[in-house]
Amino acid sequence: MLERIVTALILVAVVLSCMFATTAPYPMIVLMSLAALGAGYEWYKLMPQKNDLEPVQKSKAWLSGIVIAVIVLISIVYLKDVWILLWLASIGVWGVSLSWVRRYPQYDGWYNSILYFLGGLLIIAAVTAIFSLWEFSPWWLMYVFLLVWGADSGAYFVGKKFGMRKLAPLVSPNKSIEGLIGGLVTSGIIIIIVSSLYLDLSFWPFVGFMLLSLITVIASVLGDLVESMVKRRAGIKDSGRILPGHGGVLDRVDSLLAAAPVFAAGIYLFKILGFDI
Repeated sequence: MLERIVTALILVAVVLSCMFATTAPYPMIVLMSLAALGAGYEWYKLMPQKNDLEPVQKSKAWLSGIVIAVIVLISIVYLKDVWILLWLASIGVWGVSLSWVRRYPQYDGWYNSILYFLGGLLIIAAVTAIFSLWEFSPWWLMYVFLLVWGADSGAYFVGKKFGMRKLAPLVSPNKSIEGLIGGLVTSGIIIIIVSSLYLDLSFWPFVGFMLLSLITVIASVLGDLVESMVKRRAGIKDSGRILPGHGGVLDRVDSLLAAAPVFAAGIYLFKILGFDI
């Protein structure tokens, strides 16, 4: 437990420093590139493997992580105009993955080589979405973090105390419908507090903000379930061991992989509609 707490404190300190210590983009760019590298490496390890020797598999995993990190770096610096396309494509994949979760393990046809490409897309879309939100305002990125953490914490405590009906027992046995409701309620409290204290929204922008925030929370739950399903199909408990007490990078950002593109795309839509938030 002490190891887990220390790791969490270090992670929070590093992330908050990159977010708030300076308006220069370089610390966030480095952080995003490293996150993409770690996530890309771990995603490859979860994919269907050929009968390669372990050193060869690790080399290929590192190559996969490096390629994804380089694409992220290029996307952040040169391809901002196509970010929305990445986010929409990612949202489409997450929508399809919902049927995978509902039909698992009766159907696992999705577990094939196409996941190499889809994983790269999801990671790149999420990282560019996180960077976009930070550019818009570090506080908006912090808001997404609070939504995801609030939903996760609410689901954990409510589910542990009152959980009776399983949400997806064959994918993540510890998650319950009661926990999902608890997570939504916790996030709802965060939404109301933020909108009441820090935003001055008219009726329709407020409704849009509420809906976007709740959809973001639901997406975060789906991201968690999909990663659990892929790990279960691959026969792996943790995506990695780089974070002592927490597992791998994907274990920490699985919810954000789905939540960040949804919220970033929503903010983009609000700008088009002229909503002032």
